[in-house]
Amino acid sequence: MIPVRGVEGQKIAVLGLGRSGTATARALIAGGAIPLLWDDSPEARANAEAAGFTLTDLTKADAWDGVATLVVSPGIPHLYPAPHKLISRAMAAGVPVDNDIGLFFRSLATPEWDSMEVTPKVIAVTGSNGKSTTTALIHHILKVAGKPSQMGGNIGRGVLDLDPAEDGGVIVLELSSYQTELARALTPDIAVFTNLSPDHLDRHGGLGGYFAAKRRLFAEGGPDRAVIGVDELEGRFLANQLSQGNGDDRVITISSGQKLDGASWSVFVRKGFLAEWRKGRQVASIDLRAIKGLPGAHNHQNACAAYASLRSLGLAPKLIEQGFQSFEGLPHRSQIVGERGGVRFVNDSKATNADSAAKALQAFDHIRWIAGGLGKDGGIAALKPYLIAVKKAYLIGHSARDFALELGETPHEICETMENAVARAAAEAVSGDTVLLAPAAASFDQYPNFEKRGEDFTRRVQEALKQKA
Repeated sequence: MIPVRGVEGQKIAVLGLGRSGTATARALIAGGAIPLLWDDSPEARANAEAAGFTLTDLTKADAWDGVATLVVSPGIPHLYPAPHKLISRAMAAGVPVDNDIGLFFRSLATPEWDSMEVTPKVIAVTGSNGKSTTTALIHHILKVAGKPSQMGGNIGRGVLDLDPAEDGGVIVLELSSYQTELARALTPDIAVFTNLSPDHLDRHGGLGGYFAAKRRLFAEGGPDRAVIGVDELEGRFLANQLSQGNGDDRVITISSGQKLDGASWSVFVRKGFLAEWRKGRQVASIDLRAIKGLPGAHNHQNACAAYASLRSLGLAPKLIEQGFQSFEGLPHRSQIVGERGGVRFVNDSKATNADSAAKALQAFDHIRWIAGGLGKDGGIAALKPYLIAVKKAYLIGHSARDFALELGETPHEICETMENAVARAAAEAVSGDTVLLAPAAASFDQYPNFEKRGEDFTRRVQEALKQKA
């Protein structure tokens, strides 16, 4: 646990008692604060009480007497489409609103750091797609290289639930737009921007607000080094704003699919080969084509981001390549969950929007595509250029019929449920095919989250493989 600093004797209201909220409560207590805990959900309140926490009903006006700060969990709207009523109350009363990320950055460094031989570092990763894989990949490679590393934030442990930083340690954080937008302190040593595609637009008032939330990590965080994906306009704009000119090594540009020219530091992948260029010449290269844990162009971009971050820490290319080779990928992200008779079954349940589904569709050939769920604005119209690899689509969930109307000449079948979709795809697949779950939709019509959807797919695949045995 990382005790929150500078809060001794203060009343700190905490709204939201999930993973990050309860970790925040413990860290506040450890820092000598008086936490006032509340959640709108009766179930969450009951769980918190069962864990030994005392609750304070923040809906009552007198509960706010003397409150110094309100700490908000990431799932609670603080601006758009409308602030939660308790956040509005805090703002009206002049009570600062923060989150656990802000508390983490202001509490991590301690006087003990002065006696350490190597100052701990923080790498923070944000972006629309790939940030979880990039974060996990950096953490994995650090472990392979024998470096002390912890992983948290939007993946793994809550940031305040991490252990205090040790001599030479690296903390790798995945940060969502909800987290970067609200944090009052953002001071990573290395900040990573993977890419940008439309998502969470209702929470940010549109694409511009969404990008602005991501940009705070760089503009207000002031990292020593920024790793920026430049395959979209927003990334190119951000890199240009941060750089002082050609040859500025504080900015490392990355790309999957295009060569990056100039005298600056760049890392890019073309035709499956990762190349590092500095001062106009190539200094390293890694063949990614046979690395099972990093299939497709989207994972090659993740590899570039991880490579650039680790090179910033001084790791040798050979060490990074060793980490690439042993990385098995994350659950629900291009995860191979079964193989038989030349047919692969791939779980990419995390592909919850059209952009991430497009990346999955580009990673494989001869695809039997399971898609559908609770569709997002724009549906799957943007996926038309990538349907050439789809032999047949098996559609599930609320948006199955809407998706069917957008598939054009692509063969498809409305299966309604995961059970039916997996059974039909497995029955029709032949050697060389990939049965791919890449829903291009949210899961909430049939599952509580994308993880449960991916677990159901995996279970159905295992059942289908047993039947074929």
